Amino acid sequence: MKKQRRSFLKNLGLAGATAAIMPSAFASETKQIKFLERNAANIFGAKPLGLALIGAGGMGVADAKTALEHDNIKMLAVCDLYDGRLEESKTRWGDDIFLTKDYKDILKREDIDAVIIATPDHWHKQIGIDALKAGKHVYCEKPMVHSVEEGHELINAWKKSGKIFMVGSQGLSSLGNEKAKELLAQGAIGDINYAEGFWARNSPFGAWQYPIPPDASPETVDWQKFIANTEKRPFDAKRFFRWRNYLDYGTGMSGDLFVHLFSSLHFITDSLGPNKVSATGGLRYWKDGREVPDVLLGMFDYPDSDQHPGFNLSLRCNFVDGTSGSTYLKIVGNKGSMDVTWDDVMLKQNEVAASDDPFMEEKGREQSQTRSDRKKILPPSETFYQVEKGYKGAHYDHFANFFQAIRTNGQVVEDPVFGFRAAAPALLCNESYRQNKFIGWDPEKMKVI
Repeated sequence: MKKQRRSFLKNLGLAGATAAIMPSAFASETKQIKFLERNAANIFGAKPLGLALIGAGGMGVADAKTALEHDNIKMLAVCDLYDGRLEESKTRWGDDIFLTKDYKDILKREDIDAVIIATPDHWHKQIGIDALKAGKHVYCEKPMVHSVEEGHELINAWKKSGKIFMVGSQGLSSLGNEKAKELLAQGAIGDINYAEGFWARNSPFGAWQYPIPPDASPETVDWQKFIANTEKRPFDAKRFFRWRNYLDYGTGMSGDLFVHLFSSLHFITDSLGPNKVSATGGLRYWKDGREVPDVLLGMFDYPDSDQHPGFNLSLRCNFVDGTSGSTYLKIVGNKGSMDVTWDDVMLKQNEVAASDDPFMEEKGREQSQTRSDRKKILPPSETFYQVEKGYKGAHYDHFANFFQAIRTNGQVVEDPVFGFRAAAPALLCNESYRQNKFIGWDPEKMKVI
């Protein structure tokens, strides 16, 4: 029955994904998004969407800037616990912007339709729930929650709210992910049996050594609000500005980076997630008092399901990578493989698979017409798909999908259920690493076994 289901999915193909005809470029979805946005005022009413930013650090500012690239969006308020970021917000978005150190002040405002939550991870759940209860749509940075125990509470709050909740793993809205999903559904690499992902960095900032402002102090930082839901400690500027290094506030390499790879993989394969999690690693370079490893390896078992056959996944992170600092996701099947980024897909096939792509069919015919009497060693057939010039990227498209869902009362792919299924195995990597053992996970019920 499961094989019949998978065969049906492949024959059905991928509704709504980017259809590729030319091998070197994706058919443009960007033009359609632009059309919808430029006509948003006419189609959905002239009132702009009122937006607020909660957490104005590096990622929060990047999110806000991307959101404001879209038409009919207005930034109305910013919340942060550091004075310097509030002052910078006035420079970025005008002196009339509403500034506060208490996010609840923002939730009380009737002119705010949606909030971006870009705080440290340990505040995602509570601010998310409070925002939903206040009738706000939410764009929440990944990981959706700080611990597995928080997942169902946030999911339940979202279901009761009737609001849009988008988790910020932007790769899901990329043309690269969409093309890979389409190719897998068409059977281009056969049945998946293995996947691997690698995320590497080689810079101080990439290893979370963020700059600490010279005026950082209890007078400029609301430290008590920052630690209100965790262990009480005296003011520590490193913990505030380099919070990803500490488990009270962050979720380590797995919560920051593995979750992106899980999100992309689950989107491409329609998977609900693994049923066994294991991780190992260590502090190999950054001897700076951090509580999380700077090299992390994860191994995961994915069970046979209606969506896909059983397969294995391996993930790696390295924060002192002396090579290229590369990032990739490879998906391997019994007929070929795909190297997937947010902007391109390299398809390699050991045998020519059936396809609706005329280029691939012609390539297969060429390979079958060998004129030499002596057979040659041939490499796998390679087809490279790349976004067309001018593509604004996954981050832009992710917000396009978020705003479109708000305006049409629609849905987003990365809702809290999807977001939790990506976050949970990443967070369980930390537990496996800490406890030095395998951890069982029920991907359907979303519970630790």
